[in-house]
Amino acid sequence: MAAAGRLLKVFTTLFGDGLPLRIRAWDGSEAGPEGGPVLWVRDRQALRRIARQPNELGLGRAYVAGELDVDGDLYTALERLSVIRGRPLLRAIDKAELLRQATLLGVLGGEPDPPPEEIGHLAGAKHSRDRDRAAISHHYDVGNEFYRLVLGPTMVYSCAYFTAPAATLEEAQQAKLDLICRKLGLGPGSRLLDVGCGWGSLALHAAKEYGADVVGVTLSEQQLELARERAAQAGLDGRVDFRLQDYRDVADGPFDAVSSVGMAEHVGEEEYAGYCARLFELLRPGGRLLNHQISRSPASSPAQPSFIESYVFPDGDLSPAGLTLSLIEGAGFEVRDFESLREHYTSTLLAWAANLDAGWERAVKLTSEGRARVWRLYMTASALGFKYGQIGVNQILAVRPLPGGGSGMPPTRAEWLGQPDLAQPGLAQPGILQPGSGGLGTVAGQAGHV
Repeated sequence: MAAAGRLLKVFTTLFGDGLPLRIRAWDGSEAGPEGGPVLWVRDRQALRRIARQPNELGLGRAYVAGELDVDGDLYTALERLSVIRGRPLLRAIDKAELLRQATLLGVLGGEPDPPPEEIGHLAGAKHSRDRDRAAISHHYDVGNEFYRLVLGPTMVYSCAYFTAPAATLEEAQQAKLDLICRKLGLGPGSRLLDVGCGWGSLALHAAKEYGADVVGVTLSEQQLELARERAAQAGLDGRVDFRLQDYRDVADGPFDAVSSVGMAEHVGEEEYAGYCARLFELLRPGGRLLNHQISRSPASSPAQPSFIESYVFPDGDLSPAGLTLSLIEGAGFEVRDFESLREHYTSTLLAWAANLDAGWERAVKLTSEGRARVWRLYMTASALGFKYGQIGVNQILAVRPLPGGGSGMPPTRAEWLGQPDLAQPGLAQPGILQPGSGGLGTVAGQAGHV
């Protein structure tokens, strides 16, 4: 039997019967259904990795190393696999059959070293200040130019907010920043603490458009450097104070508002109650918290070992939204609003993946081919996770109650958003922007890699 025929048996063992992809082997042979993307095993070493780690980590290592690839649209390939899997992880593996096929292919041997992009062991106690700083540095100190290439000129690394099907990524990110500022009720002189401020986009928007005085904290030196440069260029360095500081060490409260956008995923389940309590302490009575956070479905258990943990977000945790809500309430907050932006994140990730593909050669020069492949895989697979509800993203608006129990908030959402016209019918409803729908959807549908 040609190598491709035996490979087809290997991947059937991994994913189940009816594999909807054609297989190409290192010798050029092919097997399986024609049409659509081709799963290409470029090097026998990919099978050694998978035989030793028959899970998403083994597959991820082979992809990052360039030994396993997709010829064609990667998003389509992963979506076809997700249909037959019906869940985010591989099915229960018949390891004996897998090893038998690997033996027939002549690929058994020692397990190869992981690609250099794999994180490895982080020193120190989990969620200690030093270890958190190292984890953040691994992900965010890849290079500001690399992030600019992927994220676009807004430099916003969180879910955008598409208010119309033709909205561009830049327009959708500006709409998200504005949505957060309105939910927080910012105005001239408001004191805002932006926890995990990234490259400063939200802080700068709040200062420029709403007149807020902002403290932004990050653990990434590269983020801090660029945030300060952007503040100086915008003439806002007197209104925005960017710091290399752990949120646990902020001591100049109280603040009128606290924003935490895409940061709470790094806190860890063990530390989350303390995180909520600290933010409560930093707010004045009547102050608002906007917590924008990725969640996982209660029916979805994190994969172990996880590709995301090993290559993207070390020490990160995703919790069900209900648990997050209960911990925020347990700290003394009153939750006033909950909004899911899950479909918006699919569109955002596809746009980022399209940016990466369009600038692929430059991305490789700025980092490494392995690092660029990590981002391809992470963004495209995550887009599918959001599309099918395995993961979600939510904005939780909470308030520190006033003495006597009042909230100090207007009685309707339209009023506290400051846009009464939002209550009017007939506004465009955002959703996943599918390829061919025009605007961003057309561009995002060309993303070819995971």
